[in-house]
Amino acid sequence: MADVAKLARVSHQTVSRVLHDSPHVKGDTRQRVLDAIRQLNYRPNSVAQALVTGRTMVIGVVSFDTALYGPASTLIGIEEAAHEAGYSVSITSLRSLNRASVLDAVLRLRNQGVDGVVVIAPQKTAVEALRHLPPGVPVVTVEAGSNSPVPMVAVDQLGGAMAATQHLLDLGHRTVWHIAGPADWIEAEQRVAGWRAALKKAGAPVPPLLRGDWSAHSGYELGRQLVQTPDVTAVFVANDQMALGLLCLLHELGRETPRQISIVGFDDIPEAAYFTPSLTTVRQDFAEVGRRCIHLLLGQLEEPSRTKEHVVVPTQLILRKSTSPAKAR
Repeated sequence: MADVAKLARVSHQTVSRVLHDSPHVKGDTRQRVLDAIRQLNYRPNSVAQALVTGRTMVIGVVSFDTALYGPASTLIGIEEAAHEAGYSVSITSLRSLNRASVLDAVLRLRNQGVDGVVVIAPQKTAVEALRHLPPGVPVVTVEAGSNSPVPMVAVDQLGGAMAATQHLLDLGHRTVWHIAGPADWIEAEQRVAGWRAALKKAGAPVPPLLRGDWSAHSGYELGRQLVQTPDVTAVFVANDQMALGLLCLLHELGRETPRQISIVGFDDIPEAAYFTPSLTTVRQDFAEVGRRCIHLLLGQLEEPSRTKEHVVVPTQLILRKSTSPAKAR
């Protein structure tokens, strides 16, 4: 830094201000410093900076099953938001979310010197693990439900499911069937709750619940049960992949969508607009989830007493061609 300051004919404090993007540096002075940095190929010493500031500018993320669209998109949203805030990200990906694995992952990241940790915790076992974190670890969790013991950011799964179900009811369908996700997933249970709430509010019958595993294959197989019930005219599916499997089966059996059966999915994966027919679905704003996570985590670093904040990100119903009025059948 002293060499850069000498070449740019400024103080080392001015070099530091430029490196930290301070607005209190004149334009021509900033340019001289930047030119000197490039000429000398100067790179700030992150270890030295951490000793001075007490921060490594690294955020740890505990992730799970990034083969699934939701967790993978959540991770991308967190990474992008962290980078925008000037932080790097260190990721630990787990195969299972039990108490031991989650605690071990958080402590390993903490031992690496990360400033804070984001835990993507879509399963109930992960939420239980968060109750046993040691004090002094800044942590934010994603999709841990209303009982999360740490600050939490979540998508409005309940509201999204209610909107999907209500859309089908508004089209004149007597009731709406539901293909749910696995019972140990918090998001799946919230979507079930939203589906049931919308039906009960409308005074509509509540059909038997069908359980899938998020895969297109499970949607395909559960579709075999649905088509054996003659009065099924509308189905809300807990994610777009299972909806794809259902669409495939209906096509193979010659059952037209939406003329005979209307379908709504959840997630709005990039391919949803190109299904046949294009899929009406509920969009989750993963970029906003990432921004809210980083905001909460940085807030904890500045004010450790902020420990009970829960933020809910709204969903959006995206209307496409897989739904139609019941009277058109």
